[in-house]
Amino acid sequence: MDKKKFIVPYDFSEVADSAVEHALVTAQVVGAEVHVLHVVGKKDAIKDAKQRLETSVATCKSTSKAPEVEIINHVRVGNIFDDISEFSAEIGAELIFMGTHGAHGWQHITGSHALKVVTSSPTPFIIVQENKINESGYDDIVVPLDLHKETKQKLTLVANMAKYFNSKVHVVIPDETDEFLKHTVKANIIFANKFFGERNIEVSTTLADPGDFDREVVKQAVKVDADIIAIMNLQKNQLLGVLGANHEQYMITNEAKIPVLMVNPINATNTYQPIFT
Repeated sequence: MDKKKFIVPYDFSEVADSAVEHALVTAQVVGAEVHVLHVVGKKDAIKDAKQRLETSVATCKSTSKAPEVEIINHVRVGNIFDDISEFSAEIGAELIFMGTHGAHGWQHITGSHALKVVTSSPTPFIIVQENKINESGYDDIVVPLDLHKETKQKLTLVANMAKYFNSKVHVVIPDETDEFLKHTVKANIIFANKFFGERNIEVSTTLADPGDFDREVVKQAVKVDADIIAIMNLQKNQLLGVLGANHEQYMITNEAKIPVLMVNPINATNTYQPIFT
């Protein structure tokens, strides 16, 4: 069986180093190799970039909690935000770890183009800021579960991650007042408890104010000292549920700097298979 493959787009920044460490620790747990990708604008920059990349990655590995994980370096000519999905498909990557500099950096350095790439990629992303990963990995996973039916698709992926890391899952659900919606909320709570309970995964459910659900999710993540928040990309379907149009960007750049796992709904054009199978 082929080894699982993770990708880290790398730009020599501190958050890129953080992304490498998240990838290494996760790779150690699940038995994967890490492919570090740096993209240059022209061919004559390749040689110097390779040398610099080798030095930087070697430093990351020497200080890592998982130094024995295999790292493979890649330098390509192109645009990092155009080439990530293509490179992921080429090597059959299961997960992409990417650093962002928070709300200001995300806007100033990468703009909406980067967010579009992240949310449109068939490969899930883990977006990290400066926060380092614990040696034990993702012990506590927060899962906002609103009224979009697509958000339930991510639970299989979350469950797989939780089994590897022996994580506790914290489900956050909007506390609706409408009678019909309250019935749906109750059904979601039952569904989540049954889903994770059948897989012997510890789970908690919390009701949150639907008026500012995104902020409430982050507050709950801080409260439980979460290691990661798992969200579903719903930019193409904002007609139902409580997630706002800027939900993805707010979560990715959350002020608590908690890493975010972002996945896309499974449909005819995105037949992504669950992580860590």
